[in-house]
Amino acid sequence: MSAMRLLVLGAVRQHGRAHGYQVRGDLEYWGAHEWAQAKPGSIYHALKQMAKQGLLRAHDAAPSPDGGPPRTEYEMTDAGEAEFFALLRDALARPGQRNDVLSAGLGFLVELERAEAVALLRERVRALEEWRATATEEYAPEGPGALGHIGEIMRMWVDAADHGAAWTRGLIARIEGGAYVFAGEGEPFVGVLAAGAENPYATGEVHPGDEA
Repeated sequence: MSAMRLLVLGAVRQHGRAHGYQVRGDLEYWGAHEWAQAKPGSIYHALKQMAKQGLLRAHDAAPSPDGGPPRTEYEMTDAGEAEFFALLRDALARPGQRNDVLSAGLGFLVELERAEAVALLRERVRALEEWRATATEEYAPEGPGALGHIGEIMRMWVDAADHGAAWTRGLIARIEGGAYVFAGEGEPFVGVLAAGAENPYATGEVHPGDEA
């Protein structure tokens, strides 16, 4: 699964309509250029590809602030909405993916209803525990010297599963304790830059898509 796909769809969805420079600004504000390699070229490519696939609708409607040609604005289609939620649910429930996928899912966690978010995270814990039980039953080096340094590979993965399950249980407890505002509960926190606000995390990298 691509974290970029979920990030770009989610960023457009939060704005309603957004041009590429806004999407890029949001992802840089979230630090996604570091933890998801969300570079300008990848962002603009994802927008254009998903427009071709019918997940986004493109509009040449936003005048460029420097007097250049209009910027292309994008909005979600019904197919894009369905894809967004499918990717979000998969990112939260299915372990074994890259950390950038889970990070993207967490960024849009509150787009779900509270009960569904908890259910998806419980599924994540169940899958981690099932993987650990199966892996250690089939492959369990005994003692620190067993299999030499190769045994450290399985120890690393088992420790990661244990940590992931413990962290997820903590998140579930916080959510069940009333943390955050989820869908249907009121106005959620939206981590997008206000219009005209300076982005303290902007990379300053210039890309041809900034003018389109």
